[in-house]
Amino acid sequence: MAPSNSNQESAQVVVWGGGTGGVAAALQAARGGARTLLLTPGPWLGGMVSAAGVCAPDGNELTPWQTGLWGAFLRALAHNEPEGLDQNWVSCFGYRPATAEAILRRWCGAEALLQWWPQVELRSVRSQGNRIRAVEIVRDGLGIDIALDVLIDGSDQGDVWPLAQAPYRLGWEAKELWDEPSAPSAQALATDPFFKEQPVQSPTWVVMGQLAKEEPSSGLNPKPQLPAPFDSASENFGLERTITYGRLPGGLVMLNWPLAGNDWHHQLGDLFESDPAQRAEIYGQMRAHSLAFADALKEASAGWLQLANCFPADGQGPAAEALQGPSALALMPYWREGRRLVGQTCVLEQHLLPPRAGCFIAPMPLGADGTVTSIAVGNYANDHHYPGGDFPLAPKSCRWGGRWSGTPFTIPYGALLSSEFDNLMAADKCFSSSHMANGATRLQPLILNIGQASGAAAALAVAKGIPPAQLPVRELQEILINDPTAPAAVVPLWDTPWHHPQWRERQRQVLEAPELLGEDGRLQTSYFPVPSEPGESAWQGVITADGSGGFVFDCDASGGEGGAGGKARYPLITLEPELHDWLNGLDRPTSANLVGCLNPYGPWLRASRLGT
Repeated sequence: MAPSNSNQESAQVVVWGGGTGGVAAALQAARGGARTLLLTPGPWLGGMVSAAGVCAPDGNELTPWQTGLWGAFLRALAHNEPEGLDQNWVSCFGYRPATAEAILRRWCGAEALLQWWPQVELRSVRSQGNRIRAVEIVRDGLGIDIALDVLIDGSDQGDVWPLAQAPYRLGWEAKELWDEPSAPSAQALATDPFFKEQPVQSPTWVVMGQLAKEEPSSGLNPKPQLPAPFDSASENFGLERTITYGRLPGGLVMLNWPLAGNDWHHQLGDLFESDPAQRAEIYGQMRAHSLAFADALKEASAGWLQLANCFPADGQGPAAEALQGPSALALMPYWREGRRLVGQTCVLEQHLLPPRAGCFIAPMPLGADGTVTSIAVGNYANDHHYPGGDFPLAPKSCRWGGRWSGTPFTIPYGALLSSEFDNLMAADKCFSSSHMANGATRLQPLILNIGQASGAAAALAVAKGIPPAQLPVRELQEILINDPTAPAAVVPLWDTPWHHPQWRERQRQVLEAPELLGEDGRLQTSYFPVPSEPGESAWQGVITADGSGGFVFDCDASGGEGGAGGKARYPLITLEPELHDWLNGLDRPTSANLVGCLNPYGPWLRASRLGT
């Protein structure tokens, strides 16, 4: 598939966009046997998880939801970050962007059927009837026409949709359209200027900081005088917690702060227009805004926070030596929302919510014949970024494992399929969802697995000689469940972690008989030993329930490894169903031996199992 003088190329599956879902789709399509070409506008893979610098992922943190490419990615990160992933208080996972990029490049480089062309421009999409036939790109100044069988949009902004003239949505939908619980009324959308000024969720241009090796002064002012527009950034959490919100290995800090921080709220509609000069000007303002926020924190912390040059400069190619460079700014904005495909079905807010009190899962999507059509599981609560206070949203959170977590939901296959073209698919947050639902469906873990499903479907369609729109979804579900490298869940099972030896069997049981799954999301209650993980250690102490779904652990400061004395008290959390059940059965302070990882920055002890 190398460029030739004829400017004509072909691939069975073409994936546009360097987003998280785009690289997942390309990887899975090639693993499925399709000749695949991944086209990215920038020099890095991965979008949110690397190039955009959002290296403290949200959602799918519990082990029942750590499946598919998300689970494989998480475990690869754990083995490639010697300091471990327990680094911050916003997420259970923190890693360096170059680590993620190296993993993705290694995965893609191992696939003989996958070719990656970075730094290309998508010019046009050519269709005939209800089929996409080709895309035109510019690579190294040369126009190339690429014939294809399946086209997948793996971009954050849905770049393909307007070029293909595929129907898409951008912005808010009125409550009257679908009766979503949190959607504004048509009158509010027409009269309140807020909705015109905020057509999509606010993006952020992440900037990376570096903490000085020494600890901050004990006299650090928790409420310093930050300059406008950041004067209230540390009001709720204090300066130190604001800075370490997104701490990563090596003392890197992901600066992605929504509260009077570096979210960007201006001219958002213009960022989806076709004028590249205008977009470039706004991008410059976004970058300057983030650097100003970092400078304000640097000054307020008396130099404890510095800038970290961990991204390559613009224009560097895909060579391994270009993984790090002289820039603290991410290579692209963190887009929370873009153009959303009009699909064969649309994910709405109510599809993500448990239907009643006491229910811990959203209803699974069913086809006309009553079969389950889901292809990925998510669990993020719902989170919308706008200026001002929190936008009121229907709750979908619960206390689980000593912490707050979102209740699970599933994505139907039809949400990845264009309503207009039968070989056009989505693989990133540009899939078919409502504006309100996007707040829960846009996160890195779910998007990795949506991309995996899209790529698997494309490869299966090529092998069968039919368009993806005609695939039997049950065959696709079997491919995902049986994947030899990254088996992916298609139904939510609270009591079945990714490492359970009956995991595949239980997935199939629910697909064959959905009524077996109770409202608590459980199928069975038998457990098996939890595997060890890098960096874990033994801890001895006393567990006490706090009366509100949380737990505290009083122990020796050195855990169970010996060493200096002293006592410590940590919040105790777990991501494992078996330990969660055991903790919930405690009715008095209980001595216990635990195995887990300490997060001193959370701070909390993340326990995985009882010790001996």
